[in-house]
Amino acid sequence: MNETLYGLIFDVDGVIADTESLSATVTAGVLLELFDIQGVTYDDFNAGRGRGAEAYLKAAAGKHGVLLDSEQIHRAEETREKRMIDFIQQNALPPYPGVIELMHAGLQDPRMRIAIATSSTRKKSQMVLTSTGVPYQKMIYITGSDVCNKKPHPELFLTAAARLNIAPKRCLVIEDAPSGIEAAIHAGCTCLAVTNSFHSDALSKAHHIVDTIEGISIADVIEWIKHD
Repeated sequence: MNETLYGLIFDVDGVIADTESLSATVTAGVLLELFDIQGVTYDDFNAGRGRGAEAYLKAAAGKHGVLLDSEQIHRAEETREKRMIDFIQQNALPPYPGVIELMHAGLQDPRMRIAIATSSTRKKSQMVLTSTGVPYQKMIYITGSDVCNKKPHPELFLTAAARLNIAPKRCLVIEDAPSGIEAAIHAGCTCLAVTNSFHSDALSKAHHIVDTIEGISIADVIEWIKHD
């Protein structure tokens, strides 16, 4: 592991762009159409947010007393992903303020290495990254398709750190959900939580909490890693 470099690892959904609202709306429609589950709200997905599509679907269905089997989950996943990709192809997603600027600063700083790490599939996440203008081709890029265990298991971030060739303790993960924070901490990384998807009280296990990435510098990132 390189002991002279630092790693900066970005989650995608809810960190790079506001895909959480879109995902909840699309998935609620899918649950209604396929299984007649009515009245699904944004908060019904909270227990599954950041943990991959299966956990996401099960969380909302379970809130309404419905237990989906593996065939139903597979059908819902395929329908949901197709509709989200169709929407993103037709409607550009703006990145959250400060995200692209911090990425470019990290790519230009010789002390830093940058990674994308998301529980989402490569197909869907790549569509989000392309739409928001993220230069992901210049970064390490890990998706839920590349690991066996989804968040809150630390495998996603351990894999990203290993691909960066940087020890987890020298990496900072930017997350928006409790399951992602748990995964980052269990991986041994410093975790910065941004309140894009949850209120700060739900993110209290993170080392640092901010309302926006805008204005954060690489110097801030390195300072947080050194002291956590």
